[in-house]
Amino acid sequence: MTIQTIPTQPFNDQRPGTSGLRKKVSVFQQPHYLENFVQAVFDVLPDRAGQTLVLGGDGRFHNRAAVHTILRMAAANGFGKVLVGRKGLLSTPALSAVIRKHGCFGGIILSASHNPGGPDGDFGIKYNIANGGPAPEKVTEAIFARTRVIDEYRILSAETTIDLDTLGIQTLGDMVLEVIDPVADYAELMEQLFDFDAIRAWFAAGGRMRFDAMNAVGGPYAHALLEGQLGAPAGTVINGEPLEDFGGHHPDPNPAHATELIALMSGQHAADFGAASDGDADRNMILGRHFIVTPSDSLAILAANATRIPAFRDGLRGIARSMPTSCAADAVAAALGIPCHETPTGWKFFGNLLDAGKVSLCGEESYGTGSDHIREKDGLWAVLFWLNLLAVSGQSVAALVRAHWARFGRHYYSRHDWEGIPSAQADALMAALRAQLPTLGGRDCGAGLCIEQADDFAYNDPVDGSLSTRQGVRLIFTNGSRIIFRLSGTGTEGATLRVYLERFEPDSRQHELPAQQALAELIRIAEDIAAIRAHCGMQAPSVIT
Repeated sequence: MTIQTIPTQPFNDQRPGTSGLRKKVSVFQQPHYLENFVQAVFDVLPDRAGQTLVLGGDGRFHNRAAVHTILRMAAANGFGKVLVGRKGLLSTPALSAVIRKHGCFGGIILSASHNPGGPDGDFGIKYNIANGGPAPEKVTEAIFARTRVIDEYRILSAETTIDLDTLGIQTLGDMVLEVIDPVADYAELMEQLFDFDAIRAWFAAGGRMRFDAMNAVGGPYAHALLEGQLGAPAGTVINGEPLEDFGGHHPDPNPAHATELIALMSGQHAADFGAASDGDADRNMILGRHFIVTPSDSLAILAANATRIPAFRDGLRGIARSMPTSCAADAVAAALGIPCHETPTGWKFFGNLLDAGKVSLCGEESYGTGSDHIREKDGLWAVLFWLNLLAVSGQSVAALVRAHWARFGRHYYSRHDWEGIPSAQADALMAALRAQLPTLGGRDCGAGLCIEQADDFAYNDPVDGSLSTRQGVRLIFTNGSRIIFRLSGTGTEGATLRVYLERFEPDSRQHELPAQQALAELIRIAEDIAAIRAHCGMQAPSVIT
Protein backbone atom coordinates (compact mmCIF):
# COMPACT_ATOMS: atom_id res chain seq x y z
CA MET A 1 0.00 0.00 0.00
CA THR A 2 1.60 3.24 -1.14
CA ILE A 3 0.65 6.81 -0.25
CA GLN A 4 -0.06 8.85 -3.35
CA THR A 5 0.05 12.65 -3.53
CA ILE A 6 -2.47 13.72 -6.17
CA PRO A 7 -2.30 17.21 -7.75
CA THR A 8 -5.65 19.02 -7.77
CA GLN A 9 -7.26 22.41 -8.27
CA PRO A 10 -9.74 24.20 -5.99
CA PHE A 11 -13.50 24.15 -6.47
CA ASN A 12 -15.20 27.46 -5.64
CA ASP A 13 -18.42 26.01 -4.13
CA GLN A 14 -17.29 24.10 -1.05
CA ARG A 15 -18.44 26.41 1.75
CA PRO A 16 -20.20 24.28 4.40
CA GLY A 17 -23.79 25.29 5.12
CA THR A 18 -25.91 24.82 8.23
CA SER A 19 -25.03 21.12 8.41
CA GLY A 20 -21.94 20.57 6.30
CA LEU A 21 -21.45 20.50 2.54
CA ARG A 22 -24.46 19.36 0.53
CA LYS A 23 -24.62 19.03 -3.22
CA LYS A 24 -26.11 16.80 -5.88
CA VAL A 25 -24.56 13.34 -6.10
CA SER A 26 -23.25 14.23 -9.56
CA VAL A 27 -21.27 17.11 -8.05
CA PHE A 28 -19.59 14.85 -5.50
CA GLN A 29 -18.82 12.32 -8.25
CA GLN A 30 -16.64 14.83 -10.08
CA PRO A 31 -12.95 13.84 -10.03
CA HIS A 32 -11.23 15.23 -6.90
CA TYR A 33 -14.37 16.94 -5.52
CA LEU A 34 -14.87 14.77 -2.40
CA GLU A 35 -11.12 14.33 -2.00
CA ASN A 36 -10.50 18.10 -2.00
CA PHE A 37 -13.02 18.69 0.75
CA VAL A 38 -11.82 15.79 2.91
CA GLN A 39 -8.20 16.89 2.56
CA ALA A 40 -9.23 20.42 3.54
CA VAL A 41 -10.86 19.00 6.68
CA PHE A 42 -7.74 17.05 7.55
CA ASP A 43 -5.47 20.00 6.82
CA VAL A 44 -7.17 22.20 9.44
CA LEU A 45 -6.79 19.47 12.09
CA PRO A 46 -3.10 19.86 12.99
CA ASP A 47 -3.12 17.31 15.82
CA ARG A 48 -4.63 14.43 13.83
CA ALA A 49 -1.54 12.16 13.79
CA GLY A 50 -2.28 8.89 15.59
CA GLN A 51 -5.81 9.98 16.54
CA THR A 52 -9.06 7.98 16.26
CA LEU A 53 -11.70 9.08 13.77
CA VAL A 54 -15.30 7.84 13.50
CA LEU A 55 -16.88 7.45 10.06
CA GLY A 56 -20.32 6.49 8.79
CA GLY A 57 -23.37 7.69 6.94
CA ASP A 58 -27.03 7.23 6.21
CA GLY A 59 -26.59 4.70 3.40
CA ARG A 60 -27.79 6.93 0.59
CA PHE A 61 -26.40 6.54 -2.93
CA HIS A 62 -22.61 7.16 -3.05
CA ASN A 63 -22.23 6.50 0.71
CA ARG A 64 -20.25 3.30 0.35
CA ALA A 65 -17.93 4.66 -2.35
CA ALA A 66 -17.26 7.78 -0.28
CA VAL A 67 -16.48 5.70 2.83
CA HIS A 68 -13.82 3.78 0.89
CA THR A 69 -12.25 7.02 -0.36
CA ILE A 70 -12.22 8.66 3.08
CA LEU A 71 -10.70 5.58 4.74
CA ARG A 72 -7.85 5.56 2.23
CA MET A 73 -7.32 9.28 2.79
CA ALA A 74 -7.42 8.94 6.60
CA ALA A 75 -4.70 6.30 6.43
CA ALA A 76 -2.59 8.49 4.16
CA ASN A 77 -3.02 11.49 6.48
CA GLY A 78 -1.70 9.84 9.61
CA PHE A 79 -4.78 8.85 11.60
CA GLY A 80 -4.04 5.98 13.96
CA LYS A 81 -7.48 4.39 13.88
CA VAL A 82 -10.90 4.72 12.29
CA LEU A 83 -14.13 3.28 13.71
CA VAL A 84 -16.58 2.76 10.85
CA GLY A 85 -20.11 1.41 11.02
CA ARG A 86 -20.71 -1.92 9.32
CA LYS A 87 -21.67 -1.42 5.66
CA GLY A 88 -20.59 2.20 6.12
CA LEU A 89 -23.72 2.94 8.16
CA LEU A 90 -24.01 5.12 11.27
CA SER A 91 -26.90 7.38 12.12
CA THR A 92 -25.92 10.94 12.96
CA PRO A 93 -26.87 10.57 16.66
CA ALA A 94 -25.09 7.21 16.86
CA LEU A 95 -21.90 8.70 15.42
CA SER A 96 -22.01 11.40 18.09
CA ALA A 97 -22.55 8.74 20.76
CA VAL A 98 -19.58 6.69 19.50
CA ILE A 99 -17.27 9.73 19.50
CA ARG A 100 -18.23 10.55 23.08
CA LYS A 101 -18.14 7.01 24.47
CA HIS A 102 -14.73 6.15 23.03
CA GLY A 103 -13.10 9.58 23.45
CA CYS A 104 -12.43 9.95 19.74
CA PHE A 105 -10.76 12.89 18.02
CA GLY A 106 -13.80 13.58 15.82
CA GLY A 107 -15.92 12.08 13.11
CA ILE A 108 -17.16 12.40 9.55
CA ILE A 109 -20.85 11.99 8.80
CA LEU A 110 -21.97 11.26 5.24
CA SER A 111 -25.53 12.47 4.90
CA ALA A 112 -27.79 15.05 3.35
CA SER A 113 -30.24 14.45 6.20
CA HIS A 114 -33.84 14.81 5.03
CA ASN A 115 -32.94 15.57 1.38
CA PRO A 116 -33.83 13.02 -1.34
CA GLY A 117 -31.36 10.27 -2.26
CA GLY A 118 -30.52 8.14 -5.28
CA PRO A 119 -28.24 8.82 -8.26
CA ASP A 120 -30.11 12.04 -9.05
CA GLY A 121 -30.50 13.02 -5.41
CA ASP A 122 -28.34 14.76 -2.83
CA PHE A 123 -25.23 13.86 -0.90
CA GLY A 124 -23.49 15.53 2.01
CA ILE A 125 -20.48 15.47 4.31
CA LYS A 126 -20.02 17.02 7.75
CA TYR A 127 -17.19 17.05 10.28
CA ASN A 128 -17.96 16.62 13.99
CA ILE A 129 -15.50 17.57 16.72
CA ALA A 130 -14.42 15.72 19.87
CA ASN A 131 -17.54 16.62 21.86
CA GLY A 132 -19.58 14.72 19.26
CA GLY A 133 -21.18 17.85 17.81
CA PRO A 134 -20.95 19.67 14.49
CA ALA A 135 -17.82 21.70 13.92
CA PRO A 136 -18.27 25.35 15.01
CA GLU A 137 -18.13 28.18 12.50
CA LYS A 138 -14.45 28.93 13.14
CA VAL A 139 -13.63 25.38 12.00
CA THR A 140 -16.02 25.29 9.02
CA GLU A 141 -14.72 28.67 7.84
CA ALA A 142 -11.15 27.37 8.10
CA ILE A 143 -12.15 24.33 6.05
CA PHE A 144 -13.71 26.56 3.40
CA ALA A 145 -10.64 28.78 3.29
CA ARG A 146 -8.47 25.72 2.74
CA THR A 147 -10.68 24.47 -0.12
CA ARG A 148 -10.00 27.74 -1.93
CA VAL A 149 -6.25 27.15 -2.18
CA ILE A 150 -5.80 23.37 -2.02
CA ASP A 151 -3.45 21.99 -4.65
CA GLU A 152 -2.96 18.34 -3.64
CA TYR A 153 -4.39 15.55 -1.51
CA ARG A 154 -2.99 12.34 -0.05
CA ILE A 155 -4.56 8.91 -0.46
CA LEU A 156 -3.58 5.25 -0.31
CA SER A 157 -3.25 3.50 -3.65
CA ALA A 158 -6.46 2.31 -5.27
CA GLU A 159 -5.66 -1.41 -4.96
CA THR A 160 -6.29 -1.17 -1.21
CA THR A 161 -8.76 -3.86 -0.04
CA ILE A 162 -11.38 -2.80 2.50
CA ASP A 163 -14.07 -5.07 3.97
CA LEU A 164 -16.98 -3.02 5.36
CA ASP A 165 -19.29 -5.98 5.93
CA THR A 166 -17.40 -7.95 8.60
CA LEU A 167 -17.16 -6.77 12.20
CA GLY A 168 -13.62 -6.62 13.53
CA ILE A 169 -10.18 -5.16 12.96
CA GLN A 170 -8.15 -4.83 9.78
CA THR A 171 -5.29 -2.57 8.76
CA LEU A 172 -4.82 0.05 6.07
CA GLY A 173 -1.15 0.84 5.82
CA ASP A 174 -0.17 1.92 9.33
CA MET A 175 -3.77 2.68 10.35
CA VAL A 176 -6.12 0.37 12.26
CA LEU A 177 -9.62 0.07 10.83
CA GLU A 178 -12.32 -1.31 13.12
CA VAL A 179 -15.72 -2.14 11.65
CA ILE A 180 -18.25 -1.75 14.48
CA ASP A 181 -21.88 -2.65 15.02
CA PRO A 182 -23.61 0.67 14.15
CA VAL A 183 -26.41 0.10 16.70
CA ALA A 184 -24.70 -1.34 19.80
CA ASP A 185 -23.23 1.75 21.50
CA TYR A 186 -26.33 3.82 20.77
CA ALA A 187 -28.73 1.18 22.13
CA GLU A 188 -26.66 0.88 25.30
CA LEU A 189 -26.91 4.64 25.84
CA MET A 190 -30.69 4.69 25.33
CA GLU A 191 -31.18 2.01 27.97
CA GLN A 192 -29.34 4.21 30.47
CA LEU A 193 -31.65 7.17 29.81
CA PHE A 194 -35.15 5.69 29.78
CA ASP A 195 -37.31 3.31 31.78
CA PHE A 196 -37.27 0.37 29.38
CA ASP A 197 -39.28 -1.79 31.81
CA ALA A 198 -42.14 0.72 31.78
CA ILE A 199 -42.09 0.87 27.97
CA ARG A 200 -42.03 -2.94 27.74
CA ALA A 201 -45.05 -3.04 30.05
CA TRP A 202 -46.87 -0.52 27.81
CA PHE A 203 -46.40 -2.73 24.78
CA ALA A 204 -47.24 -5.89 26.77
CA ALA A 205 -50.50 -4.27 27.91
CA GLY A 206 -51.56 -3.76 24.30
CA GLY A 207 -50.06 -0.38 23.45
CA ARG A 208 -49.73 -0.13 19.67
CA MET A 209 -47.26 1.91 17.68
CA ARG A 210 -46.19 2.58 14.09
CA PHE A 211 -42.67 3.83 13.40
CA ASP A 212 -41.83 4.89 9.85
CA ALA A 213 -38.07 4.69 9.22
CA MET A 214 -38.65 6.01 5.68
CA ASN A 215 -36.24 3.41 4.20
CA ALA A 216 -33.40 5.29 5.87
CA VAL A 217 -30.70 4.54 8.41
CA GLY A 218 -33.08 4.72 11.40
CA GLY A 219 -34.57 1.36 10.41
CA PRO A 220 -31.92 -0.90 11.98
CA TYR A 221 -32.00 1.14 15.19
CA ALA A 222 -35.79 1.00 15.41
CA HIS A 223 -35.91 -2.73 14.71
CA ALA A 224 -33.26 -3.42 17.36
CA LEU A 225 -34.73 -1.19 20.06
CA LEU A 226 -38.50 -1.16 19.49
CA GLU A 227 -39.13 -4.65 18.17
CA GLY A 228 -36.06 -6.20 19.84
CA GLN A 229 -35.34 -4.84 23.30
CA LEU A 230 -38.75 -3.29 24.03
CA GLY A 231 -40.99 -6.04 22.74
CA ALA A 232 -43.08 -4.14 20.20
CA PRO A 233 -44.83 -6.56 17.83
CA ALA A 234 -43.20 -7.37 14.51
CA GLY A 235 -44.48 -4.92 11.93
CA THR A 236 -44.36 -1.97 14.31
CA VAL A 237 -41.49 -0.60 12.19
CA ILE A 238 -42.43 0.13 8.59
CA ASN A 239 -40.07 1.02 5.75
CA GLY A 240 -37.29 -0.25 7.98
CA GLU A 241 -34.72 -1.29 5.37
CA PRO A 242 -32.17 1.40 4.43
CA LEU A 243 -32.19 1.94 0.66
CA GLU A 244 -29.84 4.06 -1.42
CA ASP A 245 -32.77 6.05 -2.83
CA PHE A 246 -34.99 5.81 0.30
CA GLY A 247 -37.45 3.83 -1.78
CA GLY A 248 -37.97 6.82 -4.04
CA HIS A 249 -39.43 8.81 -1.17
CA HIS A 250 -38.42 12.12 0.39
CA PRO A 251 -37.01 11.08 3.81
CA ASP A 252 -38.35 14.12 5.66
CA PRO A 253 -40.55 13.30 8.68
CA ASN A 254 -43.31 15.85 8.27
CA PRO A 255 -46.96 15.63 7.20
CA ALA A 256 -46.12 16.60 3.61
CA HIS A 257 -43.77 13.65 3.07
CA ALA A 258 -44.62 10.95 5.65
CA THR A 259 -47.97 10.40 3.97
CA GLU A 260 -48.10 6.64 4.58
CA LEU A 261 -47.72 7.11 8.33
CA ILE A 262 -50.22 9.98 8.36
CA ALA A 263 -52.76 7.73 6.62
CA LEU A 264 -52.15 4.88 9.08
CA MET A 265 -52.57 7.17 12.07
CA SER A 266 -55.73 8.71 10.62
CA GLY A 267 -57.48 5.46 9.76
CA GLN A 268 -60.12 3.44 11.55
CA HIS A 269 -57.52 1.08 13.03
CA ALA A 270 -54.92 3.69 13.94
CA ALA A 271 -52.27 2.80 16.50
CA ASP A 272 -51.97 4.65 19.81
CA PHE A 273 -48.67 6.27 18.89
CA GLY A 274 -46.96 7.11 15.61
CA ALA A 275 -43.49 8.41 14.85
CA ALA A 276 -41.01 8.80 12.03
CA SER A 277 -37.35 9.67 11.57
CA ASP A 278 -35.48 11.11 8.61
CA GLY A 279 -32.58 10.12 6.34
CA ASP A 280 -29.88 10.12 9.02
CA ALA A 281 -32.27 9.51 11.96
CA ASP A 282 -31.67 12.80 13.74
CA ARG A 283 -35.17 14.23 13.22
CA ASN A 284 -38.52 13.02 14.47
CA MET A 285 -42.23 13.44 13.90
CA ILE A 286 -44.68 12.59 16.70
CA LEU A 287 -48.30 11.56 16.12
CA GLY A 288 -51.23 10.43 18.18
CA ARG A 289 -54.35 8.78 16.86
CA HIS A 290 -55.81 11.39 14.47
CA PHE A 291 -53.43 13.93 16.02
CA ILE A 292 -50.21 15.63 14.84
CA VAL A 293 -47.80 17.15 17.37
CA THR A 294 -45.79 20.13 16.16
CA PRO A 295 -42.04 19.96 16.89
CA SER A 296 -42.23 23.18 18.92
CA ASP A 297 -44.99 21.72 21.11
CA SER A 298 -43.07 18.45 21.40
CA LEU A 299 -40.02 20.21 22.84
CA ALA A 300 -42.16 22.13 25.33
CA ILE A 301 -44.12 19.04 26.43
CA LEU A 302 -40.97 16.98 26.94
CA ALA A 303 -39.49 19.82 29.00
CA ALA A 304 -42.63 20.16 31.12
CA ASN A 305 -42.62 16.41 31.84
CA ALA A 306 -38.88 15.79 31.98
CA THR A 307 -38.72 14.73 35.64
CA ARG A 308 -40.94 11.72 34.82
CA ILE A 309 -38.01 10.27 32.84
CA PRO A 310 -34.98 8.64 34.56
CA ALA A 311 -32.44 10.83 32.77
CA PHE A 312 -33.99 14.02 34.17
CA ARG A 313 -35.26 13.04 37.61
CA ASP A 314 -33.14 15.81 39.11
CA GLY A 315 -34.68 18.42 36.80
CA LEU A 316 -33.43 20.51 33.89
CA ARG A 317 -30.62 23.06 33.96
CA GLY A 318 -32.12 24.99 31.08
CA ILE A 319 -33.71 24.76 27.63
CA ALA A 320 -32.44 26.00 24.29
CA ARG A 321 -34.40 26.52 21.09
CA SER A 322 -33.53 27.87 17.69
CA MET A 323 -34.84 31.38 17.08
CA PRO A 324 -37.53 30.33 14.55
CA THR A 325 -38.89 27.67 16.94
CA SER A 326 -42.04 28.74 18.77
CA CYS A 327 -41.94 30.28 22.24
CA ALA A 328 -43.81 27.33 23.79
CA ALA A 329 -40.58 26.19 25.45
CA ASP A 330 -40.07 29.68 26.89
CA ALA A 331 -43.37 29.39 28.75
CA VAL A 332 -42.30 26.09 30.30
CA ALA A 333 -38.89 27.46 31.27
CA ALA A 334 -40.54 30.44 32.97
CA ALA A 335 -42.81 28.12 34.96
CA LEU A 336 -39.84 25.95 35.97
CA GLY A 337 -37.68 28.93 36.84
CA ILE A 338 -34.90 27.94 34.45
CA PRO A 339 -33.38 29.83 31.49
CA CYS A 340 -34.48 29.38 27.90
CA HIS A 341 -31.75 30.28 25.38
CA GLU A 342 -32.64 31.47 21.88
CA THR A 343 -29.97 30.56 19.31
CA PRO A 344 -29.55 30.70 15.54
CA THR A 345 -30.61 27.69 13.49
CA GLY A 346 -28.01 24.90 13.48
CA TRP A 347 -27.27 22.33 16.14
CA LYS A 348 -23.69 23.55 16.50
CA PHE A 349 -25.03 26.57 18.42
CA PHE A 350 -26.40 24.27 21.12
CA GLY A 351 -23.03 22.56 21.61
CA ASN A 352 -21.43 25.32 23.68
CA LEU A 353 -24.49 25.59 25.93
CA LEU A 354 -24.57 21.82 26.47
CA ASP A 355 -20.83 21.57 27.14
CA ALA A 356 -21.04 24.45 29.63
CA GLY A 357 -23.88 22.73 31.50
CA LYS A 358 -26.29 25.57 30.82
CA VAL A 359 -29.04 23.48 29.18
CA SER A 360 -30.37 19.92 29.30
CA LEU A 361 -32.89 19.96 26.44
CA CYS A 362 -32.81 21.66 23.07
CA GLY A 363 -34.85 21.68 19.90
CA GLU A 364 -35.61 23.15 16.51
CA GLU A 365 -38.90 23.60 14.69
CA SER A 366 -37.50 21.51 11.82
CA TYR A 367 -38.37 18.28 13.67
CA GLY A 368 -35.13 18.16 15.65
CA THR A 369 -35.04 17.48 19.40
CA GLY A 370 -32.19 16.43 21.66
CA SER A 371 -30.51 16.62 25.03
CA ASP A 372 -27.13 16.56 26.73
CA HIS A 373 -26.71 12.81 26.12
CA ILE A 374 -24.98 13.58 22.77
CA ARG A 375 -24.25 16.71 20.74
CA GLU A 376 -26.68 16.14 17.86
CA LYS A 377 -30.41 16.10 17.56
CA ASP A 378 -31.73 12.57 17.96
CA GLY A 379 -34.87 11.23 16.33
CA LEU A 380 -35.21 7.86 18.05
CA TRP A 381 -34.28 9.39 21.43
CA ALA A 382 -37.29 11.74 21.11
CA VAL A 383 -39.52 8.79 20.19
CA LEU A 384 -38.35 6.82 23.23
CA PHE A 385 -38.94 9.90 25.41
CA TRP A 386 -42.55 10.04 24.21
CA LEU A 387 -42.98 6.28 24.68
CA ASN A 388 -41.64 6.55 28.23
CA LEU A 389 -44.02 9.44 28.90
CA LEU A 390 -47.02 7.52 27.52
CA ALA A 391 -46.08 4.52 29.64
CA VAL A 392 -45.77 6.36 32.95
CA SER A 393 -48.64 8.80 32.46
CA GLY A 394 -51.28 6.41 31.16
CA GLN A 395 -52.50 9.19 28.86
CA SER A 396 -52.82 9.39 25.09
CA VAL A 397 -50.73 11.70 22.93
CA ALA A 398 -53.69 14.01 22.32
CA ALA A 399 -54.56 14.15 26.03
CA LEU A 400 -51.00 15.08 26.97
CA VAL A 401 -50.90 17.85 24.37
CA ARG A 402 -54.29 19.29 25.30
CA ALA A 403 -53.39 19.26 28.99
CA HIS A 404 -50.26 21.18 28.11
CA TRP A 405 -52.24 23.78 26.15
CA ALA A 406 -54.68 24.15 29.04
CA ARG A 407 -51.81 24.92 31.40
CA PHE A 408 -49.50 27.01 29.20
CA GLY A 409 -51.70 28.24 26.34
CA ARG A 410 -51.39 27.18 22.71
CA HIS A 411 -48.69 28.50 20.39
CA TYR A 412 -50.22 28.07 16.93
CA TYR A 413 -47.33 27.50 14.58
CA SER A 414 -46.56 26.81 10.93
CA ARG A 415 -43.68 27.01 8.47
CA HIS A 416 -44.16 27.94 4.81
CA ASP A 417 -41.32 26.89 2.50
CA TRP A 418 -40.90 28.61 -0.86
CA GLU A 419 -38.44 26.26 -2.57
CA GLY A 420 -36.21 26.46 -5.62
CA ILE A 421 -36.05 30.26 -5.82
CA PRO A 422 -33.15 31.55 -7.93
CA SER A 423 -30.54 32.66 -5.40
CA ALA A 424 -30.36 36.23 -6.72
CA GLN A 425 -34.12 36.67 -6.30
CA ALA A 426 -34.07 35.21 -2.79
CA ASP A 427 -31.19 37.50 -1.81
CA ALA A 428 -33.07 40.48 -3.23
CA LEU A 429 -36.14 39.61 -1.16
CA MET A 430 -34.09 39.45 2.05
CA ALA A 431 -32.25 42.67 1.19
CA ALA A 432 -35.56 44.45 0.66
CA LEU A 433 -36.84 43.14 3.98
CA ARG A 434 -33.75 44.32 5.81
CA ALA A 435 -34.06 47.75 4.19
CA GLN A 436 -37.58 48.06 5.65
CA LEU A 437 -36.60 47.22 9.23
CA PRO A 438 -36.15 50.83 10.46
CA THR A 439 -39.72 51.66 9.39
CA LEU A 440 -41.58 48.55 10.54
CA GLY A 441 -41.55 49.07 14.31
CA GLY A 442 -44.89 50.40 15.47
CA ARG A 443 -46.71 49.59 12.20
CA ASP A 444 -50.39 48.73 12.60
CA CYS A 445 -51.03 45.75 10.30
CA GLY A 446 -54.75 45.48 10.97
CA ALA A 447 -56.73 42.75 12.75
CA GLY A 448 -55.33 43.97 16.07
CA LEU A 449 -51.76 43.16 15.05
CA CYS A 450 -49.14 45.85 15.64
CA ILE A 451 -45.42 45.28 15.12
CA GLU A 452 -43.56 45.97 18.37
CA GLN A 453 -40.07 44.96 17.21
CA ALA A 454 -38.45 44.38 13.80
CA ASP A 455 -34.84 43.24 13.58
CA ASP A 456 -32.28 40.95 12.00
CA PHE A 457 -31.51 38.37 14.67
CA ALA A 458 -27.95 38.34 16.02
CA TYR A 459 -26.61 35.93 18.64
CA ASN A 460 -23.87 36.59 21.14
CA ASP A 461 -22.77 33.21 22.45
CA PRO A 462 -22.81 33.38 26.27
CA VAL A 463 -20.05 30.77 26.51
CA ASP A 464 -17.35 31.87 24.08
CA GLY A 465 -18.52 35.40 23.24
CA SER A 466 -18.70 34.75 19.48
CA LEU A 467 -21.16 36.86 17.49
CA SER A 468 -23.38 35.48 14.71
CA THR A 469 -25.29 38.08 12.68
CA ARG A 470 -27.92 38.13 9.91
CA GLN A 471 -29.62 35.00 11.25
CA GLY A 472 -33.15 35.87 10.15
CA VAL A 473 -35.53 38.81 9.97
CA ARG A 474 -37.97 38.93 12.90
CA LEU A 475 -41.30 40.72 13.19
CA ILE A 476 -42.54 40.53 16.77
CA PHE A 477 -46.04 41.79 17.53
CA THR A 478 -47.42 43.37 20.68
CA ASN A 479 -49.57 40.29 21.39
CA GLY A 480 -46.57 37.93 21.21
CA SER A 481 -47.20 36.76 17.65
CA ARG A 482 -44.12 36.42 15.43
CA ILE A 483 -43.22 36.25 11.75
CA ILE A 484 -39.69 35.20 10.81
CA PHE A 485 -38.05 35.15 7.37
CA ARG A 486 -34.92 33.12 6.74
CA LEU A 487 -33.11 31.51 3.83
CA SER A 488 -32.42 27.81 4.43
CA GLY A 489 -28.86 26.47 4.39
CA THR A 490 -29.74 22.81 3.70
CA GLY A 491 -30.86 22.80 0.06
CA THR A 492 -28.80 21.96 -3.02
CA GLU A 493 -30.69 23.80 -5.76
CA GLY A 494 -31.46 27.51 -5.70
CA ALA A 495 -32.64 28.92 -2.41
CA THR A 496 -35.48 28.12 -0.02
CA LEU A 497 -37.27 30.96 1.74
CA ARG A 498 -38.68 29.81 5.04
CA VAL A 499 -41.45 31.84 6.62
CA TYR A 500 -42.23 30.96 10.24
CA LEU A 501 -45.58 32.00 11.72
CA GLU A 502 -46.54 31.95 15.39
CA ARG A 503 -49.62 33.12 17.29
CA PHE A 504 -50.06 32.67 21.02
CA GLU A 505 -53.59 31.86 22.18
CA PRO A 506 -54.15 31.74 25.96
CA ASP A 507 -57.91 31.13 25.73
CA SER A 508 -58.61 27.37 25.91
CA ARG A 509 -61.88 27.92 24.02
CA GLN A 510 -59.76 28.83 20.97
CA HIS A 511 -57.35 25.88 21.08
CA GLU A 512 -58.97 23.65 18.47
CA LEU A 513 -58.79 25.86 15.37
CA PRO A 514 -57.01 24.55 12.25
CA ALA A 515 -53.52 26.06 12.37
CA GLN A 516 -53.67 27.76 8.96
CA GLN A 517 -56.98 29.37 9.91
CA ALA A 518 -55.60 30.60 13.22
CA LEU A 519 -52.56 32.04 11.41
CA ALA A 520 -54.41 33.51 8.42
CA GLU A 521 -53.80 37.16 9.31
CA LEU A 522 -50.11 36.56 9.93
CA ILE A 523 -49.83 34.77 6.58
CA ARG A 524 -51.37 37.82 4.89
CA ILE A 525 -49.03 40.23 6.65
CA ALA A 526 -45.94 38.13 5.87
CA GLU A 527 -46.67 37.96 2.17
CA ASP A 528 -47.56 41.66 1.97
CA ILE A 529 -44.48 42.96 3.78
CA ALA A 530 -42.02 40.65 2.02
CA ALA A 531 -43.70 40.83 -1.42
CA ILE A 532 -42.96 37.12 -1.71
CA ARG A 533 -44.92 36.46 -4.89
CA ALA A 534 -43.37 39.43 -6.68
CA HIS A 535 -39.83 38.43 -5.74
CA CYS A 536 -40.16 34.67 -6.20
CA GLY A 537 -42.52 34.40 -9.14
CA MET A 538 -44.47 31.75 -7.22
CA GLN A 539 -48.11 31.82 -6.23
CA ALA A 540 -47.98 29.58 -3.15
CA PRO A 541 -45.50 27.89 -0.84
CA SER A 542 -44.03 24.59 -2.01
CA VAL A 543 -44.49 22.94 1.39
CA ILE A 544 -46.56 23.91 4.43
CA THR A 545 -45.83 22.20 7.74
